[in-house]
Amino acid sequence: MTIRLGLQIPNFSYGTGVAELFPTVIAQAQEAEAAGFDSVFVMDHFYQLPGLGTPDQPMLEAYTALGGLATATQNVQLGTLVTGNTYRNPTLLAKAITTLDVISQGRAILGIGTGWFELEHDQLGYEFGTFTERFDKLGEALQIILPMLEGERPTFSGKYYRTVEAMANPRFREHIPLMIGGSGEKKTIPLATRYFDHLNIIANFDELPRKLDVIRQQCDQIDRDPATLETSMLVIALIGEQFTADAIPPDFQQRAVFGSAEQIAEQLKTKLFDTGVNGVILSPVTMGGYVPGGITAVAEALKPLISG
Repeated sequence: MTIRLGLQIPNFSYGTGVAELFPTVIAQAQEAEAAGFDSVFVMDHFYQLPGLGTPDQPMLEAYTALGGLATATQNVQLGTLVTGNTYRNPTLLAKAITTLDVISQGRAILGIGTGWFELEHDQLGYEFGTFTERFDKLGEALQIILPMLEGERPTFSGKYYRTVEAMANPRFREHIPLMIGGSGEKKTIPLATRYFDHLNIIANFDELPRKLDVIRQQCDQIDRDPATLETSMLVIALIGEQFTADAIPPDFQQRAVFGSAEQIAEQLKTKLFDTGVNGVILSPVTMGGYVPGGITAVAEALKPLISG
């Protein structure tokens, strides 16, 4: 798996009726594919997130939506950024991701994290618990999911999950790429270096050099070549010359880029790529509706930075 330029679709509020909602999602994925993006991601949430909208705004179930995108695209990798482990039994998640890999002819990515949106858990009846409990759940889940993805039939009995010779057939590939999101130096980064192909770093731009140092240290401890753990960052993109620094709330300024395609490319070079992060996953602001052409222009401006 290589993620140099990904697209995240962060909301489904385009000012259209429900009938036009998914066609608009397809149009974004197809534009990204035609523009040279290597991957397309959706959020794994059931309610819209704080800062993006109110909880009752449209939100599609992730793996159903990805299955639809798999039939509407040909080349882009498809996944969630990232799956909330608490929302599905690990055996169901293994089945969902292997099914997506079959439907997409080998383009699925398993992105996974602990889950964090407490309102969803409370209103929909999912156990939330403490961060430590959610992290322990993820650790148990990986002991089930990873063997199943490799064609094994794990029997497992833990505090949270149990299986008896669980299996997921059919499988399209021997290995589905694994991504984890986060940047915790005590838990997430060590877990990423031990089990994952890709770490999507959730941090501010000015924190990236330290996070990369910690990644190298953790890789050294387990004798892993740091170059084998790809890295990316999810970056909010306000595409258009009408956007200036004043348009970005202070909370987002360390995780957002803005302006013309050329300005965005320059900001990504200095704030992201020059630190050593391998790739970027852009989350374009589309709350006013999807405007075709924006991500294509950004992809063109980024080509000199991401080629090779």
